[in-house]
Amino acid sequence: MSDGLSRRRLLGASGTAAVAGVVVGATGAYAASRGNDAAPGGAPTSTEAAALALDAAIPFRGEHQAGIVTPAQDRLHFVALDVVTKDRDQLRQLLEDWTRAAERMTAGAEAAPGGLVGGGPNRAPEDTGEAFGLAASGLTITIGYGPSLFDDRFGLASKRPAALQDLPAFTGDQLDPRRTGGDLCIQACANDPQVAVHAVRNLVRLGFGVVAVRWSQLGFGRTSSTSTAQATPRNLFGFKDGTNNLKAEDPEGLAKHVWVAPGDEAGGGVWMTGGSYLVARRIRMHIEVWDRTRLQEQEDAIGRDKKEGAPLGQAKEYDALDLTRKGPDGRPAIPTTAHVRLAHHSNLGGIRLLRRGYNFTDGSDGVGHLDAGLFFLAYMRDPGAQFVPMQRALAEGDGLGEYIEHNGSAVFACPPGLHDGEHWGQALFG
Repeated sequence: MSDGLSRRRLLGASGTAAVAGVVVGATGAYAASRGNDAAPGGAPTSTEAAALALDAAIPFRGEHQAGIVTPAQDRLHFVALDVVTKDRDQLRQLLEDWTRAAERMTAGAEAAPGGLVGGGPNRAPEDTGEAFGLAASGLTITIGYGPSLFDDRFGLASKRPAALQDLPAFTGDQLDPRRTGGDLCIQACANDPQVAVHAVRNLVRLGFGVVAVRWSQLGFGRTSSTSTAQATPRNLFGFKDGTNNLKAEDPEGLAKHVWVAPGDEAGGGVWMTGGSYLVARRIRMHIEVWDRTRLQEQEDAIGRDKKEGAPLGQAKEYDALDLTRKGPDGRPAIPTTAHVRLAHHSNLGGIRLLRRGYNFTDGSDGVGHLDAGLFFLAYMRDPGAQFVPMQRALAEGDGLGEYIEHNGSAVFACPPGLHDGEHWGQALFG
């Protein structure tokens, strides 16, 4: 992008007319770039328009929370938190404060109106500042409530949705308590890593004394597509990942598999109607072992060819899986232990999930091996009826099992979207 059409200037307060065609749903409440002055600029070229589309603001309010079916951004900062206060009113107020700050930041504004100078030199700034001058970058902030939030601390037991249950133990799990569970979660996705980190940092800062970080995960390089407009990405094993994922353009599929429907939850859990359940799993990949494995063994473990992503025995990525097809040796073209076979909806009574995972690399483990893998995120209508049977099928026979380990896990209830004037605490506290 030219110096005369920087990210900062193109999304300036008076530059919105030039980019109205590519800024998708930017709210009029805040400027689309933090701390910008008005800036001139001509109509963008197609290359600049593509960059602007990545910089655009995504509406915060709506029927469903953003960050679920939103076309998956490239960067993630995910955090699970424990509530450390015993004061119900403090928690309610924090959820209201988070709503206000999240709406501002997703629009490209600072976390609070005072920004970098609010309160004067003798008080901490009201925004940490690292995203000052950066565009909204497609930021979405999605919140979820863990099963433990509905214990007896805050009088929320009667509000607990029936489907919000701790996940059972699965064969092969090696869960680290330091990467498992949480009362609350925040998922921040953006096309600029600094914007995603800024969002989580400022929400955690607002929660000082009320919540504390339990664990967090940075992610890069999405490992699934949530829109038909996106190409299928590759995971760290080098294979295309999420070819048959549910897509935003499939409202019937989303209604059936992702959104909590009227009647799914009764009594105190009815507030989850229109929401979705999130399962998060930190899956470490044994990169060094995989990299020494023969190509045929890799493809047999996945059930697809590595170059095109086609099902074994087929030619193209989107060719339908034919689980009855035989290879030249008379055995199934897609092995009975192949990941795609075991996870396919035809093998699971029609079960499907909306996947939204990310690659991660967290340095090394101290003995020369990469601590890297897949941070699996999936949204669904009922974890017990969808994720649990799928994971049990995979845990018992997946050919990938020897190359991966699940060492972190959590489940959260992500409420529906907010209408004007509503905040995240209302459904729980009124």
